[in-house]
Amino acid sequence: MEGDAPLLVVVDAANVVGSVPDGWWRDRRGAAERLRDRLAADGVPGRSGPVDIVLVVEGAARGVESVTGVRVESAPGSGDDLMVELVARAGDRPVLVVTADRELRRRVTGLGAEVAGPRTVRPG
Repeated sequence: MEGDAPLLVVVDAANVVGSVPDGWWRDRRGAAERLRDRLAADGVPGRSGPVDIVLVVEGAARGVESVTGVRVESAPGSGDDLMVELVARAGDRPVLVVTADRELRRRVTGLGAEVAGPRTVRPG
């Protein structure tokens, strides 16, 4: 592991937003922006030390802007494929992927990432 590299936290926006039936489907972009803003304000509860947060958006949520504390990556195709690519590019850096998607979890743990469910960043 890279000793001084902050934890890279890759958040599956569609999966986390979709984990709570609060009407997100009526405004997918707005729901992704609210998640982004919560991450920027609260970080990753239970994680001490510096973190780099990347929120991966796809579909109707593409184009959500980055803000201080949260880099937003719009997937040109599959959000899952982009998240796997981000994990692969991280090398030996510690990575946490936030998703409940079983296949994505399998793919990223195979690359050495830790995984956590949506409640990690979105209680409820």
